[in-house]
Amino acid sequence: MTKIQSSRLYGTVDLLILRTLHRTGSIHGLGVAREILTLSGEKVILEEGALYPALHRLEKEGFIRGAWKISEKNRRARFYELTARGRKHLEAELAEWKEHTSAVRRVLGLAWEEMS
Repeated sequence: MTKIQSSRLYGTVDLLILRTLHRTGSIHGLGVAREILTLSGEKVILEEGALYPALHRLEKEGFIRGAWKISEKNRRARFYELTARGRKHLEAELAEWKEHTSAVRRVLGLAWEEMS
């Protein structure tokens, strides 16, 4: 398995977390990382050193909210969910991401089909 370093994902970590929370609803931090790993086909490993600072930053900005609950393993864990402000931010970020990746593909001479 090829490991993508967290430092290379810095600009996308927030987007990955927000999109994951949009899909899953309330989930604990480790669950977010597992969901991203699964959805990426085991290619994107979001390490704790990138995950938790991003979750704290997103919570501080009001894009997500966290609450302490009991996990499926009967442990105390902080569960996160997207706020209304976070949904609006996610929509804007997704639009920007699509525009950016489209421009990069044009520069590289790649068609969408080639990357599938």
